[in-house]
Amino acid sequence: MAYDEGVVERIRDAVRSRAGITERKMFGGLAVMSRGHMFIGVIGDRLMARIGHDEYEHALSMPHVREMDFTGKPMKGYVYVEPEGFESDEALEYWVNKSYQFAGTLPPK
Repeated sequence: MAYDEGVVERIRDAVRSRAGITERKMFGGLAVMSRGHMFIGVIGDRLMARIGHDEYEHALSMPHVREMDFTGKPMKGYVYVEPEGFESDEALEYWVNKSYQFAGTLPPK
């Protein structure tokens, strides 16, 4: 599955000032990593955001957000955000920041 390069560029702009950010093709899309942990990515035109278990239910209550069920069953702690949920730069930055913060709580790889 291809991914939307425009969305990827917007994410790159949002993380440009952060050290240690890498990218990796995975899940048929592109994942953005911090210290080896995927925290945000793009599959098709959707975001995949890793927000952790504590924020999971709250995220699912937000418009344009649903369970990430890439494997056929929900992946707890990960959500898909449809394009309408990150149209503005502020909305995209919310998801990037929320996911980056969660990745910062994970042990080093």
